[in-house]
Amino acid sequence: MAGLHSQAAAGPDSGLAKAVEQAWRLTPRAAGTDARMSELRAAQEIASGLTPEPGAVSIKGDSDRLNGDRGLRAYEVELAVPLWLPGQQAAREAEAASRIDAAERQRVLSRLEVAADVREAWWALALARAAKMLAERRVDTARALETEVARRFRAGELSRIDANLARNEIHASEAELTEARVALDEAEQALRSLTGSSAPQTLDEETPRSPRSEPAVDDAARSHPALLAADARFRAAETRARVAAQSRRAAPELSLRVLRERGDFGEPYGNALGLTIKIPLSSAPVVRQQESAAQAELEEAAAERSQARTRVRLGIQRAGLVVDAAERQFALAAQSSRLATDNLRLAERAFALGETDLPTLLRVRAASWDADANLERRRFARAGAVSRWNQAIGVLP
Repeated sequence: MAGLHSQAAAGPDSGLAKAVEQAWRLTPRAAGTDARMSELRAAQEIASGLTPEPGAVSIKGDSDRLNGDRGLRAYEVELAVPLWLPGQQAAREAEAASRIDAAERQRVLSRLEVAADVREAWWALALARAAKMLAERRVDTARALETEVARRFRAGELSRIDANLARNEIHASEAELTEARVALDEAEQALRSLTGSSAPQTLDEETPRSPRSEPAVDDAARSHPALLAADARFRAAETRARVAAQSRRAAPELSLRVLRERGDFGEPYGNALGLTIKIPLSSAPVVRQQESAAQAELEEAAAERSQARTRVRLGIQRAGLVVDAAERQFALAAQSSRLATDNLRLAERAFALGETDLPTLLRVRAASWDADANLERRRFARAGAVSRWNQAIGVLP
């Protein structure tokens, strides 16, 4: 498998990017996103309206028909319209806009959180596939060795103990293959449970999407979706506090009344026009409740924003250290694998020439298998570390 730096960056059409898209469509967090955004936009339309609430029309009619029936008639139509308090509409519009922005930022963050789960499952599957391939190679090699040992045992060159050791090596390798197949099935099911479909045959690797220099880390931290979402929540809390400050009483109400009436059957109808304004009184406990709730939300949002800044920066720093360590460990594992492969080649030649015994060959072979397995683990650990680095800086596949 080629190294990370020799592969192209996973683009928007990569298998990993498609897996993240599939997982996002299936996640419950995405199910109600459109409905929530529609709700917030409706709230924005309300805030930009002429009145804080819809007006009301009342119709009234009076008559003496059930009593004297002398022709008394009165008809009244009243239109009542609530009014914005000074500064309230602007505060409501700002709150609605900030809530929409916060929801959009949260959607981006939720998508990134889904990507974290997919990335972990992606590389767990890659490692499980590699482990199964190594186990299959070990079984094939063990069978070839057992065939050679059996031939030499029948020829009297090796003892029954050697033949039994070769047979035990087959049993051990087949048991390892069984475990590897079970682990692979579990890894495939884990990814399928996220994406709803089977994984592709080729699991592409990511490349670091940002250098690990201090300026780049600062830029990544400032533009991280978690921090942007926290900033948006803080701004939304600020606007809610301003709404609470501008809403110390219920909305006043302006009423226009039209009256048409007559006192007796022979009298003509008279018309009257009335104008009423209702100003609710302020309630100190209600005001304190609203302002205290808004202030509590604002303080929580400020604390969350501060925590998000620390968490994002520490996460980026930690991910950078993990990438550095993974690259060093992979380089060391590659050297160990080359040495173990060379030792195995020498041991197999010596065994074929009768210069060494079977237990020595099996020990050298076991060391070679361990080195190969460690190299694959370190290879995918490095690939996973790069994915975690991209995750830490807030970049989707």
